[in-house]
Amino acid sequence: MPLSEYEQRVLEQMEQQLRSDDPKLADTISGASVRRPRNVVLGTLLGLAGIGLLVAGAATSYVVLGIVGFLAMFAGVMLAISRPKHAPAPPAQASNVHELKRKQSGGFMSKLEDRWDHRRDGDGR
Repeated sequence: MPLSEYEQRVLEQMEQQLRSDDPKLADTISGASVRRPRNVVLGTLLGLAGIGLLVAGAATSYVVLGIVGFLAMFAGVMLAISRPKHAPAPPAQASNVHELKRKQSGGFMSKLEDRWDHRRDGDGR
């Protein structure tokens, strides 16, 4: 069943609010690929080289070679699954920007939060 025009607008507003509040969570939820293919390829090659070293170490009974192979495999897997680091904004500025944006925009989430605050105030809590 397709969404109505109003529901689509509300959904878009919620998505925009989520992206502005927590972009990392929004990227995770959206399934956007943030891994660089270069890291995946290098990690895979390093992991395969590590397997080769591990097998060679076991076959020749060189313990050091096996340990190096295991470490290479581990490093390859970590490189392949790692995500690039984003420079986070300073917390004080991010908080002030969020409060300012919340006060200026009459967004959907802002309205819901205001209604919730007024409801709690009305209960006498």
